[in-house]
Amino acid sequence: MQHGLILTGGTARADLDLAVRAEAAGFDSVFSIEFFNRHGYVALGAIAGATSRIRIGTGIANAFTRSPLLHASAAMDLDELSGGRFVLGLGSATRRMNEDWFGMPFSKPAARMVELVQLVREAIGAQKGGGLRFEGTFWDLKVPIYARPGAARESIPIWIAAVNRGMVRAAGTAADGLVGHPIATRRWHREVTLPGLREAEEKAGRPSGACALKPYVMTSLADTREQAVTNAKGQIGFYLTTELYHSVLDLHGLREVGQACRKALRSFDTKAMAEAVPDDLVDEIAIACTPDEAKDRLAQWNELCDEALFYSPSVGLKPGAIQDNLAAILDTFGGAS
Repeated sequence: MQHGLILTGGTARADLDLAVRAEAAGFDSVFSIEFFNRHGYVALGAIAGATSRIRIGTGIANAFTRSPLLHASAAMDLDELSGGRFVLGLGSATRRMNEDWFGMPFSKPAARMVELVQLVREAIGAQKGGGLRFEGTFWDLKVPIYARPGAARESIPIWIAAVNRGMVRAAGTAADGLVGHPIATRRWHREVTLPGLREAEEKAGRPSGACALKPYVMTSLADTREQAVTNAKGQIGFYLTTELYHSVLDLHGLREVGQACRKALRSFDTKAMAEAVPDDLVDEIAIACTPDEAKDRLAQWNELCDEALFYSPSVGLKPGAIQDNLAAILDTFGGAS
């Protein structure tokens, strides 16, 4: 099992420091996040220069708020700066994020994602010159003098973030990896994600396993298991205010949990959100325990993936508690993986 870390330091400089610490601790990879106040690519330029071994990547960058060539050029720049260590992770985000936060149109996300990945691959592959011509359903590009000197590799791994079945099929059709959402349970991955990937790969004429599951694994470590579970519940409850993710709850017969979380959102009652989440659901989603128990809990993911992306909860936690949890993750899962 390889160990990856989602960079949730809170600022660009904090993420840079966290990435350096993760490399020193023996982690295999680090991944940036993107939000309305966080850029997915920028900090990785500094991280590329401050590290020498660890893989770096976007985990994830917003797919539809940039043109495809901006994704391709950012990927090649970061791959060059890191000496061929970059992974491009792309996610559709929700309709509200695209339209309300970034003022970008949002339609047919799964079909657009497949075409976007194909276009970015062609742009990276055309780096030696000869021009770039792409004619698709969503993009029609003509760049007659296209070239990219100095690129580190002729191809760069591309991962797609996915929760529901349509985007899972998109990942299986076109991507090298599927970034599993932190709200997805092990059962969801076992019964929905992996079968969906294998079916899509076969339909696209790809070998089985061409798209590997790369799950966020929410990780909450504390002196007592009770405190660790409580800390994880805040983050889980916050995610479950988004109805898009309630398909995961339906698999477990827990739709009422999502409804309770959405009700609490009306007054932004984070305590009520957390209290609505049952302990059994936390166990299916997260590693929430003492550090001594954590490696045994990680072993529950062995049948699903060969790389876990550790993700610290933050909702309802003070900054110091988040930093303490990140340090505990580095200490617990550091060393040869």
